[in-house]
Amino acid sequence: MTRRVLPYRTPSEDVVAAEGWLLVTEDGEIAMPEALPDWDYRMNLHLRRTVRIDLDRAREQSGLPADAALMLTAVWTATGSSLSGPGRHLRLAQEGTVPVEIDVELHGADLGGLLILDTALVLAERRTDARPSSPRRAGSILWSDREALRLQGDAPQFPMAVIDFARTSFPDDAAWHLQISGGLESATMGALLLLVNERNTVTAAAFENAGKPRPIDRVVLSAVYADAARIMVEHALRHEDFAEDSDYPEDSLGATLLSLFDQLFPDQPITDIRLRQRQSPSLFASDLQAAVKIFEVS
Repeated sequence: MTRRVLPYRTPSEDVVAAEGWLLVTEDGEIAMPEALPDWDYRMNLHLRRTVRIDLDRAREQSGLPADAALMLTAVWTATGSSLSGPGRHLRLAQEGTVPVEIDVELHGADLGGLLILDTALVLAERRTDARPSSPRRAGSILWSDREALRLQGDAPQFPMAVIDFARTSFPDDAAWHLQISGGLESATMGALLLLVNERNTVTAAAFENAGKPRPIDRVVLSAVYADAARIMVEHALRHEDFAEDSDYPEDSLGATLLSLFDQLFPDQPITDIRLRQRQSPSLFASDLQAAVKIFEVS
């Protein structure tokens, strides 16, 4: 990783020894992978790492006095939701080499796309007595690193909510409804919302058991995802400017739909797909059913 050139002195890289992030699961801790293809928005994440800092050398090499308070910060950013927030802020006023554990718990509903984890050692408070070449502003970065975890696999991901359809304009007996709003440039997290009717106990239970689905849950989830794919494909095809060479922002609705088409209709021009859907809707419905592999459960 290229080190950023800052307008003040910073310590050498070996002043901080950061272990990799760990993913805390029910079965214990594992090294954080590059991607979680089975992740969905109902899955919270628990992440942990240990960082060892030689505080004396960090201050000395930065030209700071021995009593300068430092801070280790961890900040997360989710590209799919366009949300970010602090993981931990730990003030460090000690001397010598100290191990610091960062423990972060994130709500799945706030995430999506690429989860970026930034860790930084910063000056905790403004120093009016700092040398001209030394950091003086609170938050001045002395060391930092960045790691990322992709939370979307090949399947399109979107947030969901379980509600009582009797309190909405949807039919009381409908099992689910995929809501699409905004344009193709909109963030996927804000454009898609899967609503599940809590009155339909079979469907609600399937999503409740999505982490460890029973055979009946797998069948229901397959039906829901197939229907969601159909709605998304039909929504995309209604946009005449939607094409394989369209340039949409990463983690936007348009980019998600292009990824879905690549998965369902590999190497097929979107113009051909649109024509087939308009000329023979019933045959296209069967094509789509085959593409999503409905009810192929394991």
